[in-house]
Amino acid sequence: MERLEKNIGYVFQEKRLLKEALTHSSYANENRKSGFESNERLEFVGDSILGFIVAEHLYSGELDMPEGQMTRTRAELVCEKSLEFAANDMQLGQVLRLGRGEELSGGRSRPSILADAFEAVVAAVYLDGGMKPAVKLVERFILAQMKSGGQAATDYKTALQELVQKESGQTLEYAIVSESGPDHMKYFFVEVRLNGTVKGTGSGRNKKEAEQAAANAALEVLAT
Repeated sequence: MERLEKNIGYVFQEKRLLKEALTHSSYANENRKSGFESNERLEFVGDSILGFIVAEHLYSGELDMPEGQMTRTRAELVCEKSLEFAANDMQLGQVLRLGRGEELSGGRSRPSILADAFEAVVAAVYLDGGMKPAVKLVERFILAQMKSGGQAATDYKTALQELVQKESGQTLEYAIVSESGPDHMKYFFVEVRLNGTVKGTGSGRNKKEAEQAAANAALEVLAT
């Protein structure tokens, strides 16, 4: 734990909070008699703290950014891929407490586990030291991605997926509506549909590029 504290630049007063932030549910389930708590509750708090810090930064620090772009940027910065990047940056996977099965199946590098643990660490820092150190943590590992062109900068599909998942029962799908050009210069046109309703269209030189463009357009629509 001392190595992680050094990596994040924060020393905990309550080591219990850091230990809980690093405890995956698989470890807690295998050690129930020891009374270990998983990081799921901290993750819940961390998600809210992270979203607030990012939103406040975009409002106060990006004065020329319109509301629609603020929404897209926030979604990109707090998506799973961005949090995984941040967790790897702080070498979080090396110190996680995992159950045996999760350990053997590659849990230390699983994106969802890393992203959840990062949110739990944010919550632990906030609960231990208040908002100031939590802001410093998010600035260093998340907001710095805006300047460096980090992992989350252009992943509009992930940002859209995570935005949609905030409400249960939603269905998101991408459909190729047309293609043009010869085989060596093919152009694809894609629609993204939310619950069967078209929310964005995009085009590109391959399916992935077209889907990203459509997702970006849908984020703009959903932000208004």
